[in-house]
Amino acid sequence: MHRKVYRTFNKLLSPYNITGKVLEIGATLTEDTLLTLPALSRASFKLGVNLLIEGKRGDFEIIKGNANSLPFDDEEFDCVISNATLEHDKYFWKTCDEMKRVLKKGGILAVGFPGFAHNPILRRIPLLKSFTFTYRVHNAPGDYYRFSPQAMREVILEGTEVQAVKVIMQPPRIIGIGIKK
Repeated sequence: MHRKVYRTFNKLLSPYNITGKVLEIGATLTEDTLLTLPALSRASFKLGVNLLIEGKRGDFEIIKGNANSLPFDDEEFDCVISNATLEHDKYFWKTCDEMKRVLKKGGILAVGFPGFAHNPILRRIPLLKSFTFTYRVHNAPGDYYRFSPQAMREVILEGTEVQAVKVIMQPPRIIGIGIKK
């Protein structure tokens, strides 16, 4: 994960003082997985789900599983996070529904992905004002989608009170945060 993406997630989550249960969709056993964010250091329980890997690291565990059908109760988690996962999910809408299902009312949903968005520099050039860049194809295990900031607000964070949608870097990464209604 790029350092700027990691720092942006941390900055967006820090004001919420998360002390409950946290679930990361697409977690890895690396030092920069979202479960290692300083903003989550006071969480009482941290768990990751990954399609391909499982294991323990520090204060969290990762289980193998498909996020299209999570093995958890409704409203079990106080915070659900995911980065650079939905673009690899053939049925991303199922994962979005599952993330919201397991998130408590009033809980925090934070999602990031590579996407496409207007480039502020190119917008000044009439012929290129609608041109957008996107992140390269990274086929692991597949690479199916790119989303816009509008998709983040209206599709991914649907059913939440949207707190922020940030476009960072070029090519763009989009990070959004919402509170479940």
